Amino acid sequence: MTKKERFAFVLKYFEEQAPNAETELIYDNPYQLLVAVILSAQCTDKRVNMTTPAIFQAYPDVAALSHATFDDLFPLIRSISYPNNKTKHLIGMAQMVVEDFNGEIPATVDQLVKLPGVGRKTANVITSVVHQQPNMAVDTHVFRVSARIGLTTNATTPLQTEKQLLKYIPTEKVHIAHHWLILHGRYICVARSPKCEECGLRPVCKYYHSLVRGN
Repeated sequence: MTKKERFAFVLKYFEEQAPNAETELIYDNPYQLLVAVILSAQCTDKRVNMTTPAIFQAYPDVAALSHATFDDLFPLIRSISYPNNKTKHLIGMAQMVVEDFNGEIPATVDQLVKLPGVGRKTANVITSVVHQQPNMAVDTHVFRVSARIGLTTNATTPLQTEKQLLKYIPTEKVHIAHHWLILHGRYICVARSPKCEECGLRPVCKYYHSLVRGN
């Protein structure tokens, strides 16, 4: 099977099984999504969704957050992983958005990565989810699932994975393919003991054929 054929099978499967896949983070606007994605680094979406309501109540917009103090914001983030750094990042992000971007959340990857706490993955999430730009955010789930299935070959970094996926996924499907791969990794192709018997991608999955079936 060629890589093109494998991609075609995977995309068709997800289109049929999860045509409306979307982020599990709860948000109402780009500001809220950016805060949630920054908090989600090495933390579950479930925990983030439990934490953000209090943050958004106290700081309803980026201007309000830009005036937050560490001592006021930290208690709201205490239950999140790396709360010290993320508290500083959120305040710094808000201040830069207000000062350098007229209070508007940037809409390009190049601008977003200038913000504290925002790396390429976060920037790709924001531009993909909010603006449906063809940017592929590669987190641990996307990285693992892509390699296991055989969508990527010898990709050792998130950027290499991103480039290989973008080569074969049609531009108009990139924004939703990001969610397909994340959700598949979160619930089926989990890190330990992947649920291969529940997976509809078995016919084309390299991991299943090489390690599970032994051929």
